Amino acid sequence: MNRLEPAGSFRSAWPEHDPKRMARDFLLWRHLRVVRARTMRHIRGLLGGGRSTPVTTTYGVKMWSNWGDKTYAYCHYGTYGSYLADLLASVREPFCFVDIGANQGLFSLVAGQNASCAKIIALEPVGPTYERLVANLSANELDERSEALNFGLSDKVGEFPITLSKGHSGLATLGDHGMQLSREHTQASVRLQTMDALAGHLPEYLPIFVKIDVEGHEETVIRELLQSPHAKRIIAIFYEHDDRWTDKGAVNALLDDAGFEHSRIYGRGKHYDVLATPLGV
Repeated sequence: MNRLEPAGSFRSAWPEHDPKRMARDFLLWRHLRVVRARTMRHIRGLLGGGRSTPVTTTYGVKMWSNWGDKTYAYCHYGTYGSYLADLLASVREPFCFVDIGANQGLFSLVAGQNASCAKIIALEPVGPTYERLVANLSANELDERSEALNFGLSDKVGEFPITLSKGHSGLATLGDHGMQLSREHTQASVRLQTMDALAGHLPEYLPIFVKIDVEGHEETVIRELLQSPHAKRIIAIFYEHDDRWTDKGAVNALLDDAGFEHSRIYGRGKHYDVLATPLGV
């Protein structure tokens, strides 16, 4: 395999999303998608829910149905929109997709639709959710291009408590705020590892596209990534942000110090996604 140049020489024509269309989407259409997903989740539950084979979602990928979980319903009906999917589809040279907080694997599966995605590394620390991730990767014939890891990325190593929200696997959080959310909660123990453990799974020369959805642990994860020797190969970091439990100033400072631009915002209000890319990429 030919050695690829560092991310500093990577060039991608990231798609431009029309600001007016995005405003309409986040003010209206996203809310309607949420209502549809929640309504259909309850209807499917009443009708008996799951099938014996994977079903095709709005994103065009196959997933094993899991109608008891609101997160799955959002995946099935395309509630998260097309923004990250568009970004992943736009990469035209071989790359590695690192999915931190993969849940059941939606965006790992979406990345796998792009033939340029040579490797997928998906991290999910919660045991039952991890098992669904593995099954969904297999359902999309991504076994040879993917590796699912049953741990979370952090700045410490060991077993730690995580708060789980009943009926909404995507709200699992290592943060103290988990017990304050207005849902029934339980706690489980999950394995955390530092970047040293993740590094051994990364292909040596591929540019890296990172997605982070860790419900308040973003600052720690981004710090681990950017302090790693592999940071020079990162072409994009797409991460979820919530003003209620993530320090925007601290995250921005980390990105600024590492030479990342972070002005592309997807969403409105306190909760939104951000695309950060190395300056000039």
